[in-house]
Amino acid sequence: MPAVSETIEAPQPRGKDAIGTEQDEWLKEAPSSLEVRERVEAQFKVLLELVHRSAGSERYEGFERELIVEVWRLARLLINLFLCLSQERLQEQGDWLQPGEKGKKPRSRLLGTYFGKVRYWRSYAHRPRDASGRYPLDERLELLADGFSLGLLGRGVELATKMSYASAEEMLKSFVGWSPSADTLEKATLGLGRYTGGWFEQLSAPADDGEVLLIQVDSKATPTATEAELQKRRKARRNKSPAPSPRHRGRDKRAESGPKQRRKKGDKAKNGRMATLVVMYTLRKGRGPDGKPLLLGPINRRLYASYAPKRHAVAVARREADKRGFGRNSNKTIQIVTDGDEELERCISNLFPHARHTLDIVHATEYLWKAGACLYPEGSEKLQHWVQTQKQRLLRSEAAEVVIDADEACRRLKSSSKRLRLTKLLDYLAKRVDMMNYSELRAEDLEIASGIVEGAVRYVISQRFDEGGMRWIRQRAEALLQLRCIELNGHWQDFLSFAHARLLTQSLASKRPPRLLRSKPQPLPKYGLKSRN
Repeated sequence: MPAVSETIEAPQPRGKDAIGTEQDEWLKEAPSSLEVRERVEAQFKVLLELVHRSAGSERYEGFERELIVEVWRLARLLINLFLCLSQERLQEQGDWLQPGEKGKKPRSRLLGTYFGKVRYWRSYAHRPRDASGRYPLDERLELLADGFSLGLLGRGVELATKMSYASAEEMLKSFVGWSPSADTLEKATLGLGRYTGGWFEQLSAPADDGEVLLIQVDSKATPTATEAELQKRRKARRNKSPAPSPRHRGRDKRAESGPKQRRKKGDKAKNGRMATLVVMYTLRKGRGPDGKPLLLGPINRRLYASYAPKRHAVAVARREADKRGFGRNSNKTIQIVTDGDEELERCISNLFPHARHTLDIVHATEYLWKAGACLYPEGSEKLQHWVQTQKQRLLRSEAAEVVIDADEACRRLKSSSKRLRLTKLLDYLAKRVDMMNYSELRAEDLEIASGIVEGAVRYVISQRFDEGGMRWIRQRAEALLQLRCIELNGHWQDFLSFAHARLLTQSLASKRPPRLLRSKPQPLPKYGLKSRN
């Protein structure tokens, strides 16, 4: 039985330039692939006629708009032809039994493609090995049961890693003329998020790596929904009459919900939850123009981020270091730069016992400013001179001496509150003296600052997850965060192929059509959290 194809034009949200959704008359009957081919050839002639008709009589902008519509129509016809030929050739191979009682007539389906929606027909059959129903054409072409091509959903999710779901929908519309809804893009994100953990686990080490491994770790709190906000979201919404105009919507809403409760001292509106970001790269030994040895890089930089506990991110860094040949017994140089976070320090000492853990010089300098403010008036030249002097001493690896001298100055302070505040600041620096051997690190051309991860935190996390009005659920944000890292690592297309293969394998095991879209997120990852060894 030949496949029957029907083209549904893709909506174009641009007034008179919109591509309609009308249905061609010729598709009321089931055409063969030969008939579809004739339509394709006729559309080629339409394109040629458009060029000849427009040349010399129309501006380029008008010609280009018409050309886009006709080229997109041709692309959908070619997809029609491809599906018809695939159905007919599959049937010629006899790779199924006769259709069952429910499948004597082919069943139609809309497929959302990059060029618009296309309707096609495929036969239903029973497989002899398990007597379950199948659509052999969908299986052979590895089509998703969600009604969209993986390429289209993948492009939409890729845009969603850079902007809101609604903006990604509008952006995709502006380029291809139509788009899945923002809700569908979010479901596709959650679906792809199921495979991010497996992707990072199987990801092979980059080729041509350097001799020194650099790891920088930092965290960023993003706004998350409180339990009260979640309860408000989940409760049933009652019907209410619309406001007379947009000007009155806020007034009616305030009248219904009552005045906002004033936050208590110390309450945070953001309700932030930490996401931890790891930046890994290597450096290659080389020489500068003057012949002095230098470490050149960064080489093969990769990102990983997660809302799971910080130990998880450090455990992933340990796994990646092992892949790159920087195992516990490799005797290769590993340097880790952080902001002095105590939880990170414990995890690093446990998982990277031989790494050189460095306190970011910028954070150390910030503590010098806070300490100096206890000794000298804020904004004074004495304070600025004192901080610059102590910073130079830190760069000479005289951190212990800086702490001792500041402690002696602390004892001479008359204000008990300043003494207490300065003591806490000095305790912070005293515990990290071994992490501030900056002169040795500079002599070896290693890092003394965490500028790379600071910039990555702003770009990867802040610009997408910390905008006004956002309220995330960590499990839902986790999928998007890790997909954003995959895209920034330059692995997007490889990841889509990996996720598609995993999805098909799961479909084969469950004997169900492959579905990507998901409404519920995966739990936060637990890799590295069970074992404490």
